[in-house]
Amino acid sequence: MASVSAQRFVVRTLLSLPAPILRLLSGGGVVYRGGRTLDPRLQFLAAGAARAPAMTTLSPEEARRANTQGLAALGGPPEPGVRTESVSIPGGAESIPARAYRPDNQDPAAPLMVFAHFGGGVIGDLETCDTFCGILARIARCPVLSVEYRLAPEHRFPAGLEDVLAAYRWGRDNAARFGAPAGRAAIGGDSMGGNFAAIVAQELKRAGEAQPDLQLLIYPCTDVASETASMTTYAEAFPLSRAMMDWFMGHYMGPEADPADPRLSPVRAPDLSGLAPAVVVTAGFDPLVDQGEAYAKRLKDAGVPTVYRCYDSLAHGFTAFTGAVPCADTAGREIAGLVREGFEGRIH
Repeated sequence: MASVSAQRFVVRTLLSLPAPILRLLSGGGVVYRGGRTLDPRLQFLAAGAARAPAMTTLSPEEARRANTQGLAALGGPPEPGVRTESVSIPGGAESIPARAYRPDNQDPAAPLMVFAHFGGGVIGDLETCDTFCGILARIARCPVLSVEYRLAPEHRFPAGLEDVLAAYRWGRDNAARFGAPAGRAAIGGDSMGGNFAAIVAQELKRAGEAQPDLQLLIYPCTDVASETASMTTYAEAFPLSRAMMDWFMGHYMGPEADPADPRLSPVRAPDLSGLAPAVVVTAGFDPLVDQGEAYAKRLKDAGVPTVYRCYDSLAHGFTAFTGAVPCADTAGREIAGLVREGFEGRIH
């Protein structure tokens, strides 16, 4: 098998071809859905993925290996000026693995950001969001604590959520260890990690605890039983399809789980007032785009300071494509800039 560096070289060489050639190699013209045009590099990657076994035909273990191999060729190099440290967080029967990112330009007034990776609660690990966490740390000038929560089906709902909540509380209480203000933290995540982040803010409200400084929700799953239009319009999208969402939730949710439970579907919580200021980001070519937008609207309607951005030409999971898709890298840096603005109180 080719080395990761060789795979990266081949992928990036191919993706540097002009857009018309990429579309030709992808088997067609422009991909246009729901008023949006897919980035030609993502179109090329989607065509390649279509030739591989669908994730829905794999076991969770096989899907994890495929995810690791696929993302290794798409992620960017380590962000310069950011150092990392392995951390073990006390929680449950076993400790929770984590990785801390400390930028050389860290602002001592910026809170710690506790971050949960994507993967439908079934796949993913600390490597999944490694590049993006470095970008986030350097541009937002904050320490980032990336959490490797338990995965389903070995550990079904609410195990992963409980790990992220425990990691947030530990990070908040130990923030000074990472050079951040004591007793303060932000919460963030993408996809299922965004689901966890939204629910953590709600759980803290229910427990009567102080809210995070900020909640960062990147293409979050906010309704596990969603029937919005985007679930149909982008049902066959890459890399997340409706069938894959069903596969993820089939493994993540136990037989007794209720899709209407706000700890699964945070958009179904009756009252969102008093939650932390939010940065909500969606991708255009994503079955989840409508539910992310709907959650942002509900936050705004509840009086929560919220900024919403949709990257129309990008697809779900783009924070992991920063090394191969230039506009994904640009988007990741813009998101980190929005977090910085949030820390400075510039979200209204």
